[in-house]
Amino acid sequence: MTPEPTPPPSRGAPVGRRLVLGMLGLGAAGVASARYVQGGLESFLGAAADKDPTGLTSLLPNGGGFRYYSVTSSVPTRTAADYRLTVDGLVTKPATYTLDSLRAMPQTRLVRDVQCVTGWRVPGTPFAGVQLSRVLDAAGVRPGAGAVRFTCFDGAYSESLTLEQARRDDVLIALSMQDKPVNHAHGGPVRLYVAPMYFYKSAKWLSGITVTEKVERGYWEERGYDTDAWVGRSNGREDTPTAS
Repeated sequence: MTPEPTPPPSRGAPVGRRLVLGMLGLGAAGVASARYVQGGLESFLGAAADKDPTGLTSLLPNGGGFRYYSVTSSVPTRTAADYRLTVDGLVTKPATYTLDSLRAMPQTRLVRDVQCVTGWRVPGTPFAGVQLSRVLDAAGVRPGAGAVRFTCFDGAYSESLTLEQARRDDVLIALSMQDKPVNHAHGGPVRLYVAPMYFYKSAKWLSGITVTEKVERGYWEERGYDTDAWVGRSNGREDTPTAS
């Protein structure tokens, strides 16, 4: 099995003792509490993770079963007013999308399990958004293109897919998750969702789509993870596939 990548060096101020104890207490409460506290717990852990350079919050479950993790010590927020998604590279019609223009496009809803390469799984998670293939078709992919690179407004994360993978019906520019707008902690307002692959391929805080000649390794691939990250068929794992 591919060894777990080592998190990047800590940046920023250390997390205080009171915050750590508070997160641990709330983590335990999230496991035992009723469904109605889930939203508040997610908001707290998401905000804490965004200010946690140690990665400690990624170890704590919340009511939805997800773990929060960022490769930077903080991530700027984007609102409907200032969010932009650029499409460029080997295309005939580069474009820039606002959140409203993405919302106006035909939406596809998928319900699949989410599988993290570290082992946790969240079953039956709804995602909805624009099929990536629609955006690529609108941009007009040039001859010689073979891959798509994704960049994020955290300033550090990146991912890539082959052009064939990117054109799958179950690869979305996701605007909603769990039937709610994708919030900041989950990578909103817009994230990538690659249903059949391990969740690190579903880049959060999506800001750029660049059509390239060949696949360029993403953030975690540079640290040992597989580039073709099919659930159950990569990274030395035998998890049940999340999509065919």
